[in-house]
Amino acid sequence: MPSRFRTIRRVGTPRRARLAIAALLCAACSGDPSSESPGNLDARLAPGYAAITADDLMAHTRALADDSLEGRAPASAGEDKTVRYLEAQFRAMGLVGGMPDGAFVQHVTLVRAVPHPEASFHIGSRVLPLSHPADYLIRSRREQPLIAVDADLLFVGYGVDAPEYGWDDYKNVDVKGKVLVMLINDPAVPDPRDSTKLDSTMFKGSAMTYYGRWTYKYEIAAAKGAAGAIIIHETGPAGYPFSALDNLAREAFDIKSADGGARHSQIEAWLTQPKAEELLQAAGKDFAVLKAAARRKDFVPVPLGAKARVRLQQDLATVQSRNVVALLPGADAARRDEYVVYSAHWDHMGRDTTLAGDQIFNGALDNASGVAQLLALAKGFTALSARPPRSIMFAAVTAEEKGLLGAKYFAANPPVPLTKMLANINMDGINQWGRTSDVTVIGLGNSTLDDVLADVLRPAGRTRSPDAEPEKGFFYRSDHFEFAKQGVPALFTDAGTQYIGKDAAFGQQQRDEYTTRDYHRPSDEIKPNWDLSGAVEDTRVLLAVGYRVATDATWPTWKPGTEFKAKRDSMLAR
Repeated sequence: MPSRFRTIRRVGTPRRARLAIAALLCAACSGDPSSESPGNLDARLAPGYAAITADDLMAHTRALADDSLEGRAPASAGEDKTVRYLEAQFRAMGLVGGMPDGAFVQHVTLVRAVPHPEASFHIGSRVLPLSHPADYLIRSRREQPLIAVDADLLFVGYGVDAPEYGWDDYKNVDVKGKVLVMLINDPAVPDPRDSTKLDSTMFKGSAMTYYGRWTYKYEIAAAKGAAGAIIIHETGPAGYPFSALDNLAREAFDIKSADGGARHSQIEAWLTQPKAEELLQAAGKDFAVLKAAARRKDFVPVPLGAKARVRLQQDLATVQSRNVVALLPGADAARRDEYVVYSAHWDHMGRDTTLAGDQIFNGALDNASGVAQLLALAKGFTALSARPPRSIMFAAVTAEEKGLLGAKYFAANPPVPLTKMLANINMDGINQWGRTSDVTVIGLGNSTLDDVLADVLRPAGRTRSPDAEPEKGFFYRSDHFEFAKQGVPALFTDAGTQYIGKDAAFGQQQRDEYTTRDYHRPSDEIKPNWDLSGAVEDTRVLLAVGYRVATDATWPTWKPGTEFKAKRDSMLAR
């Protein structure tokens, strides 16, 4: 183990917690768990709680974030080691493979593209050169070794077509063959009563909707026949610096498709704000003026009188990656074919040999720690004296960092019917800064899983908190979203914000420091000051939530008005 890990503080199960677990073990009783009080339910779960420890969470995180795995990139030697480790851990717990043939591995065929781009903007006789990756990042999901684009640039505001909000950034303008320039996030519509706030009736106010995600923007551009789309990156609204996208300069991935990616636009790109402002100024436009216009419903697309010229050579390869799927079969023969699915992505961003110094993106928090939590939950469930009536599935998925690809493949090719998946509980990073009195729910209010969580938290005096940064769209940025898109109720929790014994600003300070310093950087490694006491409590909470779903007579549902409810209702009505 590298020497920098030797000063890590280990946090074992506190004495008070051990005594409480012992008391719960003595209080365990028989009967139907679905009708029990939370206290009695906790008594049934006491052996599982005891099996979840800070030492195990740290050990798994350390193993998965070790330099020898070289950043856990898909289709790499690091993947081979990661998959072997996960399968060995699941087997050692007595779990069986979760695939229909009993295997632990679901093969995911991907296309890897290494880009070699040249690009420039042309405004009349003036040429504005672009430097890759300092000024822009680009990819194509078309399986072609050469992509050539020479097309007019059209500013389309936020690039949103949302009939339910009466919003159309395209206004029947034919965008076929053009390269669209778009703002990041949702339309920032000011509140007519208070211009310092956003209108809560439009695009959920400050909370991002799917219309604000870059995936939607590229999808709508392709649907309208555009040659390409360029998103202007603004660090504040995006929630991360432009440098966090640097891995796209090295390689891009997509799921292998029958049409060779023909349904996509030719190019998908990101442009820094300074370079976008330079382009607009050369075209006689003003970034601030255009952005202000784009916040209104009467916005119409603005031709920039400029062209984008792109020549993108791609080194293409079809590669194999893997989801690792384990199963704890349910105890009730009548309900064994109903499932609660826990998920976490095992991949990170590999190794960048062009960097000086540390070249390995260890991804300790993101997401070795989430996979450690997945393994801890598996151990917790296998430690129970009686299995739940429904089955518990554990899915460690690939290529989240490449666009949620492993989860997307899993949800599109599920090993069990989606109609039999009661819930997905997803983990993407654990709380490494100590105990909290709350648990953050990303997308609070979307499903009745939130209510199950509240019931589990209540006896301990803990509460739920909404996402502290809803404008950053975290609900659309992790693997649970692919389950939600398919209609499966999903719960995605994060560290709470109310740290016990710390001032109110502590949690946000830690988050901001991680985002600025470590997110998608080689420095995302285990730190000497990690305190996993809160992570242990949160993992036990997720065990209890999953157990409740696996035992209760009532299935989780999406709440009225949620964008995923109609699909689920239709699916279950067949």
